[in-house]
Amino acid sequence: NIIKTNINGVLIIEPRLFRDSRGYFFESFSEREFDEKVTPILGHKVHFSQDNESMSSYGVMRGLHFQRPPFTQSKLVRSVKGSVLDIAVDFEGITNYGKHVVMELTEDNHRQFFIPKGFAHGFAVLSETAVFQYKCDEFYHPEAEGGISILDDSLGIDWKIPTEHANLSEKDTRHEMLKNFDSPFSMQIS
Repeated sequence: NIIKTNINGVLIIEPRLFRDSRGYFFESFSEREFDEKVTPILGHKVHFSQDNESMSSYGVMRGLHFQRPPFTQSKLVRSVKGSVLDIAVDFEGITNYGKHVVMELTEDNHRQFFIPKGFAHGFAVLSETAVFQYKCDEFYHPEAEGGISILDDSLGIDWKIPTEHANLSEKDTRHEMLKNFDSPFSMQIS
């Protein structure tokens, strides 16, 4: 099941679960089904080239990350264990610039979140621990790394983590605020 969000290209994907007395089974990714169902919505094909996984504890906030052109990334993310509040912020669109979509991804709802190129991505761990997986359609390029401050109140994001419990990397505390940000995506065609 593919669910469109209020920002074009940001999608929620609900896999079909097969349950019985032993537990459950589902295809977490099928290139064929992704191409059949998602490509028509996006208007272009996405080819994933790298899978990543992180494990984090309650209060960890990662983001808001992106890669600059020509190394921009689309991502397909999910929580394998625990609960994660996932955020996609639009930095390419004209009408939705700076707006975001929020999705809670849990080990129980099995939902996946597709974040297209031109978006910054971040998440906050709401459970005791979380194992988070994401597919990327471009390899990691440290020279192209960028970010917007996860603590920027002007974005209007409720991270559901009290400030005193937020755990950020030193790098993530140095990202710019939106008002000082010059989008590297405005000239990108993908």
